[in-house]
Amino acid sequence: MHRLSALIVIAAITLTGSTAWTADKAKMTIGTGVDPSLAQFYIAKEAGIFDRNGLDVTLNLGPSGSAMIGYLVGDQLNAALGAEQAGISAHNLDANVVIVGETVVLPHLYGVVARNVATLDGLKGKKVGVDANSSSMSFWLAIVKKLNLNAKDYNIVQVEPPEMIAALERGDIDAFVAWEPWVTRALQGVSNTRNLQDNAGIMEPRDYVWMNRGWIAKNPTTAAAFMKSMVEATAYVKDHPQESAQQISRLLKLDLTLTETLMPKVQYRMELTNDSLTHMKEIEGQMKDIGKLTKPVDWTTMFEPGLLKAVNPAAVTLDVPK
Repeated sequence: MHRLSALIVIAAITLTGSTAWTADKAKMTIGTGVDPSLAQFYIAKEAGIFDRNGLDVTLNLGPSGSAMIGYLVGDQLNAALGAEQAGISAHNLDANVVIVGETVVLPHLYGVVARNVATLDGLKGKKVGVDANSSSMSFWLAIVKKLNLNAKDYNIVQVEPPEMIAALERGDIDAFVAWEPWVTRALQGVSNTRNLQDNAGIMEPRDYVWMNRGWIAKNPTTAAAFMKSMVEATAYVKDHPQESAQQISRLLKLDLTLTETLMPKVQYRMELTNDSLTHMKEIEGQMKDIGKLTKPVDWTTMFEPGLLKAVNPAAVTLDVPK
């Protein structure tokens, strides 16, 4: 057995049957973005799951989950929840940045919101806000490929999701590509807007929990408690949707009705499968096509399934490439 896997198994055994395994709670700092698809981090914090598993967790919120993944390099964060493209970039910079679990599939959460424009064809030559460092870009590239658009017909400008609505209202951009809650907030708050294209049939974006393999090796018991918390938070979101919506709404200061509307659009999970790998390879291909892939991904080092497997063996069916 690999040394790290052995450490994780021992740590998981230590945690079994105990919700207060240390009087002094282990400290962690984690980070993600601000939308309901990132629920496991919020719920583990708000529902007291981290606390019951002996963790004192500081949750940092950034402009997107993807924006937080880079902080795993150098252990500025101990875990991040975000999308694919930023994770690949971070892993290629530091092979210790790894996927430890897939948290959601998002079949209906993205959109292309435009103002005073009725069709994608009508956006030709106009400014479209896209965040090049997040799944905003992945979705836009998937649209271009699926609908056989000419990417050169569209003026893509860099805008982070929290700034997109204000930029659209000011007229700095004519449309933006993003996910909820930014899509619905724009449709409700900016006049003459419409969603020209959602991601149904185009792409099913996903989010992953990313950690630093070196940090896991140094802190196996804390890492195992964290993963146990992720598994429990996922079950809580599924079993207690109303309570989860209330907690997420309170933490994010997001309208409760909007939160309750958005959460059923997300398929929450905590697993690692061969489909997880297939999807990541598709994102690698997108990045290569637009020149954002610094080097080919080493898939033998991208995943660290031991944490999740030690806590919930049935959730891991991934055949890690050799």
